[in-house]
Amino acid sequence: MKAVGVIVEYNPLHNGHVYHLQEARRLSGADAVVAVMSGPFLQRGEPAIVGKRARTEMALHAGADLVLELPVAYAVQPAEWFAFGAVSLLHRTGVVDSLCFGSESGDLDSLQRIARVLAVEPAGMREDIARRLREGASYPAAYAGAAAALAPGGVDAHDAAALLEQPNNSLGLHYLIALQRLGSAIQPFTAARTGAAYHDATPGPGAIASATAVRRLLMADGPDAAAPYVPAATLAILHREWQEGRAPIHWERFAQPLLHLAATRRASELERIAEVTEGLEHRLSRTLAQLPEPSVESLLDALKTKRYTRTKLQRMLAHLLLNHTKAECSPEQLAAGPGYLRVLGFNTQGQSLLKQMKKTASLPVVLKPSTFTHNQLELDIQAQVAYGLSSEHRDTRRMFSDYYESPVRV
Repeated sequence: MKAVGVIVEYNPLHNGHVYHLQEARRLSGADAVVAVMSGPFLQRGEPAIVGKRARTEMALHAGADLVLELPVAYAVQPAEWFAFGAVSLLHRTGVVDSLCFGSESGDLDSLQRIARVLAVEPAGMREDIARRLREGASYPAAYAGAAAALAPGGVDAHDAAALLEQPNNSLGLHYLIALQRLGSAIQPFTAARTGAAYHDATPGPGAIASATAVRRLLMADGPDAAAPYVPAATLAILHREWQEGRAPIHWERFAQPLLHLAATRRASELERIAEVTEGLEHRLSRTLAQLPEPSVESLLDALKTKRYTRTKLQRMLAHLLLNHTKAECSPEQLAAGPGYLRVLGFNTQGQSLLKQMKKTASLPVVLKPSTFTHNQLELDIQAQVAYGLSSEHRDTRRMFSDYYESPVRV
């Protein structure tokens, strides 16, 4: 059985994601789709609008066959480590033959040529990134500029810079770099993004809107507002989550514990938290004292600068909320890769693939965390508990659902 891997967040799953799943099968010729999905907290640092079990259901109804959880230690990271963790999981299953990612350009050849140069990080690249940061660039812009300056023959540096300024192209590049560094035989494909752009805040014509636009509709007017842009199964799941008080989840649901932690920790304690860099512990304390109102949104707005993007700051706050230290999220720790394959859900096809995976995987396959111990898994469980505390109707069993609930079956 041929299997294609996709790396997703589904916040929430919408019609553009269905297109991607269909293209993944078509381009790869695969019989099954394995999705690696972030859990409660996402790559941009924000909490998912609905929980991971609901999003797993969405994925299985939309065309994925087996869903694995990306450990939170990798899920809330810059693109380099997010991509490395997710690709590592696909590689270690032993059953995934190909990887299909979305991109704005659809230009796999150019991305692969740049990836081959960057996979063994060229001398001076970190210094070039540091120089660009000192000049006021954000980290994504600094990385894109430094990478473009090293563009190989046949790829114009200006074209490379324009290519890497697009978020899906940039993330795709990191998937390709991860494949190179792992020496993986997984074959990459890319599906050109269609319809709305990644950052489009409002829907355009047609049935495909960005996840950003869909979330805005959901937050403003509830599930029915998103109906034209999501599959019927997704809409039904969204209605259920709203009715049962489990959604929508957003930063202000975490305001009390998060602001308490930020306001009561000493600078020396804040400095140990992942992504608290370059004196941000002092900026955080000063900014808190000057806020006109105690909210997460007002804190993010006040902290944001050209250099410190909202994404960077959201990841910092997520790490603070979850007590992720620099030591736990160090490059040395992350370079070791994920320590297990956590199964979130599967269908009949996925169950067959799972049986095969149990024979081929080079990591333990975990269906119930209560049967397995690993420091990364402890962080996942803690993240789910923190996420569960944000629900309108708090339920201890739901907070500790990782211990009690079996994988989703569709």
